[in-house]
Amino acid sequence: MSSAGALDEIAIRQYLAPPGLLAGRVIAVTGAGDGVGCAVSLAAAERGAQLVLIGRTVKQLETVHARISASGAAEASIAPLDLERALAADYDTLAAALSARYGRLDGLVHCAAQVGVLAPIEHYDMLSWCRVLHVNLTAAFALTQVLLPALRASKDASVIFSSSSVGRRGRAHWGAYAVSKFGLEGLAQVLADELEGNSAVRVNALNPGPARTRLRRQAFPAENTANVPEPAALVQPYLWLLGPDSRGVSGRSLDCQPLSSAPPRA
Repeated sequence: MSSAGALDEIAIRQYLAPPGLLAGRVIAVTGAGDGVGCAVSLAAAERGAQLVLIGRTVKQLETVHARISASGAAEASIAPLDLERALAADYDTLAAALSARYGRLDGLVHCAAQVGVLAPIEHYDMLSWCRVLHVNLTAAFALTQVLLPALRASKDASVIFSSSSVGRRGRAHWGAYAVSKFGLEGLAQVLADELEGNSAVRVNALNPGPARTRLRRQAFPAENTANVPEPAALVQPYLWLLGPDSRGVSGRSLDCQPLSSAPPRA
């Protein structure tokens, strides 16, 4: 796995993406309708990228699309895809449409996720377990696999799997969510090792940490969010990994949280 030397992880978390950093790059984001996925999409578009907005809820994607258009950024595309119910043909259709329109893919950011339930393994609901593992891990694998030809067509492509601290060290009651994030960390490492030396595709896992999102509200409905960062405060490491400044960095597991904050655990 490549590391481009010893990484200064403090510098990565303090990175400020310059204007035009992603000019001309085609970047697809899952979960683009809200939360971190929305924030990454808006920030990437602001820096010149052409966005492919992937998500389940068309109305939310249209709202993000409208915000990108109103900003004067490059035209974005909407690609509705329900990761819980999508069939192989749905993935193939998306990949074919993307390749026909752009000819390549320079970035793929996986932000879509489900929390499921917080419960001990002894009492974890089987249907919820299967649903969370499918959306968070299996669907991410399927989408990455079908888009690899478009990623290989890029001169400098970046795949980012959004992870979690509970995907690095397990914690009680996080169940399928934690296991799915462990799986994403492993998928990122395996794929990075497979692509090293035979492609221009780099693959990394990035832990956004706690963020003021719908997903976190589901997990902590009574939480005081005053000290929880907005998603927009967490996008800089994503931009760094998507841009040329991180060329050569692959197979790494990095963090997003601003150093000035002391956020709650996962």
